[in-house]
Amino acid sequence: MEEIINKVTNSGLVQIDLETIYPEGKRMIFDMKDCLFEGLLLREKDFRAFLKNHDWESYTGIHIAITCTTDAIVPTWAYMLLSLQLQPYASTIIFGTIEDLETVLFKQALQQLDLAAYRDAKVVVKGCSKQAVPLSAYVELSRLLRPLVSSLMFGEPCSTVPLYKRKN
Repeated sequence: MEEIINKVTNSGLVQIDLETIYPEGKRMIFDMKDCLFEGLLLREKDFRAFLKNHDWESYTGIHIAITCTTDAIVPTWAYMLLSLQLQPYASTIIFGTIEDLETVLFKQALQQLDLAAYRDAKVVVKGCSKQAVPLSAYVELSRLLRPLVSSLMFGEPCSTVPLYKRKN
């Protein structure tokens, strides 16, 4: 009987699974509509009272996206004041959607990667994951890896889509 050889193991491929760098922690939207008078306008006195009396410690360790889902004009300083209140407690604060927050979190996580380990490597970026990985993370990873790797592929080591191969 002929010995079975695992060609994937012997291929020298290095796999990156973006799910392994998934930033932990609860995500949350802070919707400014809840601070508006009749859902239409921001009253500075009422807003400052809310900021003073709100339980900010409940946001400890949370990744927060600040937004306003109503068609109201909210002055820029109100978002600034809100972020200043959240800053001592929240892990991350951005203006935007949950999707924007995921993009920022993954970009920060990618900046922490030791990319030197991928120099001249044949890299496969894993395509399937249990956690939702934003497309922006794949784009950013491709941008970061291109100057380093000898080749870049997407998918699973047994079935890849070639993306880039350095010319000699």
